[in-house]
Amino acid sequence: MGEHSHWKGYLVVENGDSIFIQSSYVHEEKIVYGPDSDATTMAIAGIQFMHSKGYSVESIHLSDSVDAQTVYLATGVDSIAHNEDLDFESIEWDLLSGDEATLVVAKSNADSYDFEAPEDVEIIDADFYHDMENAWKLEQEVSHVSQGAYISPSQYIEGARARLSLASQKVGDRMIWPPRQLDEDGLRLSPESHSLVPEAQVESWTKLSAAGAPSEFSLRAPILGGIQTLLVRFEQGPRGVFLVTDDIEYLPKIGDTVNFAVRRIYAQEGKIRYGLKAIPKR
Repeated sequence: MGEHSHWKGYLVVENGDSIFIQSSYVHEEKIVYGPDSDATTMAIAGIQFMHSKGYSVESIHLSDSVDAQTVYLATGVDSIAHNEDLDFESIEWDLLSGDEATLVVAKSNADSYDFEAPEDVEIIDADFYHDMENAWKLEQEVSHVSQGAYISPSQYIEGARARLSLASQKVGDRMIWPPRQLDEDGLRLSPESHSLVPEAQVESWTKLSAAGAPSEFSLRAPILGGIQTLLVRFEQGPRGVFLVTDDIEYLPKIGDTVNFAVRRIYAQEGKIRYGLKAIPKR
């Protein structure tokens, strides 16, 4: 009998060295992605789940629906879609996309896949689902221009690894995140070489009204009833401000423990920008 798990907002069923991972939401009897999820965010969660179970996944075959560069930046797992120099035959893992919001991570030599149906699915509100789908569609149109701060693709990629994987710098006995080029004395710091444990304590929080939210979220903030952010402190010392995942109804309290999951943040120039969002620890 497969083991069922909740993991970073998704449902996971294990069977040997393979997993089936899906969204927890159903709309019109079809499994659908939550409001800030897609195949890329769920692929990252699936790979991270395998790593948490001790599996060595260094490279993987990805489906076309998954952004290979984002997967690599978030997990360090490479693919031919990201690195054409990889030897196809040497890749031991496959990530397969289903017709709905489902994925399988398995060994490439697996003959078949046999998984039980995940538990705890829930019906997503139809109006909310359609409104969010339409908002994301409009936001990804090239003609849509945000009035907020412009971040070029090169700027986004430059800082993406640290944002997506919590890569940080160790300086003496302290950790620095986000990474910096120079310290307070103007000396160049070494590149990031450590990752923060993806768990933190809530120190403060706020919820911006739909009217007061940054313009990057202008299409979605009214549907969500505002944008909620947390100021958190990691056990290793650094603090950071994070959005809360869009599919969680969560009233924060100081001292709460939160984990983190890669989610869609906003779109710019027709491209999705991904980042970490906070999710309350179960």
